[in-house]
Amino acid sequence: MVTITHYIALSGVLFIIGLVGVLTRRNVIVVMMAIELMLNAGNLLFVAFARHLGDMTGHVFVFMVMAVAAAEAAVGLAIALSLFKNRDTVDLDEVNLMKW
Repeated sequence: MVTITHYIALSGVLFIIGLVGVLTRRNVIVVMMAIELMLNAGNLLFVAFARHLGDMTGHVFVFMVMAVAAAEAAVGLAIALSLFKNRDTVDLDEVNLMKW
């Protein structure tokens, strides 16, 4: 039987994989995918706790997180396309437009 502990462990593993992806990768597309993985780990926890507690609040939070993730993907892909168009690279080390 799958318990809430299993969901928490799986969510933690997914979040750590996403965090490592954000911290170690330099490709903007891979970084965005890692952020999506972290958001989905949070969604898994929201659904698991909502099911465990018998409350629908977690499902509402999941919809809000999915809306934020969709907006992040749209804006992030637009920035990545603009970056590639102007700099011919998607490497985050090459981007220094916002640095002081």
